[in-house]
Amino acid sequence: MKVRLPRFRHGIHSLRGKLTLANVALLAIGIVAATAVSVMGMRYYLLDQIDSELLKTRDSLGGSQITLREIDSLSMLGFVRDRLMPAQQESSDERSTETVFAVVDRTGEPISILGFDPTEAQQSLAEAAGEPRALAADSEPHDVTLDGSTYRATAARLGDGSYALLAAPTDVLHQGVAKAVRLDLAIGTLLLALLACLTMFSVRRRMRPLEDMVETSSAIAEGDLTRRVPSSREATLEVEQLRVALNSMLHQVESAYRTREQSAAQLRSFVADASHELRTPLSAIRGYLQLYDKGMLSDPDDRKRAWARVLAETDRMGRLVDELLTLARLDQQPELRFRNVDLSRLVRDAAEDLRVQQPGRPVEVAAEGSLLVRADESGLRQVLGNLVANVRTHTPPEVPVRLGVEREEGVVRLCVADEGPGLHADDAARVFDRFFRVGGGAGSGLGLAIVQGVVRAHGGEVAVRTAPGEGLAVTVSLPARVSEGQ
Repeated sequence: MKVRLPRFRHGIHSLRGKLTLANVALLAIGIVAATAVSVMGMRYYLLDQIDSELLKTRDSLGGSQITLREIDSLSMLGFVRDRLMPAQQESSDERSTETVFAVVDRTGEPISILGFDPTEAQQSLAEAAGEPRALAADSEPHDVTLDGSTYRATAARLGDGSYALLAAPTDVLHQGVAKAVRLDLAIGTLLLALLACLTMFSVRRRMRPLEDMVETSSAIAEGDLTRRVPSSREATLEVEQLRVALNSMLHQVESAYRTREQSAAQLRSFVADASHELRTPLSAIRGYLQLYDKGMLSDPDDRKRAWARVLAETDRMGRLVDELLTLARLDQQPELRFRNVDLSRLVRDAAEDLRVQQPGRPVEVAAEGSLLVRADESGLRQVLGNLVANVRTHTPPEVPVRLGVEREEGVVRLCVADEGPGLHADDAARVFDRFFRVGGGAGSGLGLAIVQGVVRAHGGEVAVRTAPGEGLAVTVSLPARVSEGQ
C-alpha cells in the first residue's frame, strides 16, 4: 500500500507563517514603543519650552511690582510705536494671536486697558482661568480651553493687587505631534510590509531542505527506497545535520529492508529445498513399506534389500535433520564454549581420519607443533570434518589433499585444498548457499553452509579459491586469541 505524506502548507498555521507573524509582531511592538517614547519626549520638550516662556514673563511681571497704570503707559507707548512704524503691525498682530494677555481684579473680573474694554479672548481667558490667586500661586501653568483651542495659562500678581493673566496656545504643538505620529505610523507600516516580504522569502529559502525531506519521505513511502535528501547551499547547520542524519537513517532502513527481503527469499528457498530433500527419503521409505504391506516382497533377498534401503534412507534423513538443526542453532547465535584449542592437533586428527576412510588418497599435512587458538573445539572439529567430507565426496579417491595451518599477524589461517576438477565462477559464488550442490551431486548441500556459520560464530571468515581444473582451496581465518591461564 502506497502512503502519500502531506506536503507543506503555506498558510498562517505553517511554520513559515508563524515565523513571519512573529517577526512582524516584534517589529510592530518596537515601532509602537519607539513612536510613543519619541512623541512623549517631543511633546514634553515643546510644552516645557512654552511653560518656560510663560513662567519667565510671569516672573518679570511679578518681580518688578508693576501696576496697572504702568501697564497702561507701556501700552500707550506701544500704540504710538505701532502708529509710527506700520511695517511692524503685521508681526504685532501675529504675536497678539499667539499669546493672550488679560488683567483681572482680585475677583477674576477682566479690567480695561488703555480705555479699551476687554476683548472676547480676554474675557474667555478670565473665565477659563477661574481664581487668579490660585493660578498665580501655582508653580506650573495650567491647561485651559479658549474657543475650542488649547492654551497653557498662568498668572502674575501686580503691585496694585490686580492680576495679569498670560496664555500661550498649544494647538501648533498638538498638530506637530499628530503629524509626527502619522509619519511614524506610515513609515512603520512600510517597514512592516518590507519585513514581512523579506521574512517570507528568507524562510522559504531556508526551509527548502525541509520540503525536500518531505518529498523524499513521500517517495520512499511510495516504494522508492533509493531516494535521499539532496544537499542545499542555503541550508543552516542544524538543517544540514538533520539531512545527514536522515540520509544515514534511510540508508540503514534500505539496508534492513533489503536484508529482510533477502532473508525472506532465502527462507522460502530453504523451506522449499528442505521439503524436497526430506520428501525424497520419505518417498523411498513409503514405497518400500507399501511393497511390503501388499506382500510383494515375498523373496527373502528382496526383503533384505528393501530393509537395507529403508535404513539407508532413514540414516540420510537423520543426517539431514541434524544438519538442519545445526544451522538453526547457528542462526540463533548460540553461546560457544571458548577455550584454548590446539588447532594443529585437530588438523592432524582430521588428516588421520581421511587416511583411514580413503587409504589410497595422498594427504599432505602442514601442522607441526602446537598452535593454540581460543575457540569452541567441537565447532572447529565440525568445520574440519565438513571440509574433509566435501573433498571426499566431490573428488576422486586418488586426488591429493593438503591440510595446513599457520599464524599471521593477529590471524590464524586454516586451509584445506585439493587438486580436483575445481568450480566455475558462478558455482563458486554459491558454494556457501544452503542445499546448493554442483551439478546436483551427492550430499545435502549443507556442509559448507555449516562451515560458514560456525566460522562466523567465532568472528572469522571463510574464503574460496578455485577455477576449472585447478582444484578447490577453502581458507578459514580465525582471530588469533588465546586465553591466559590455560
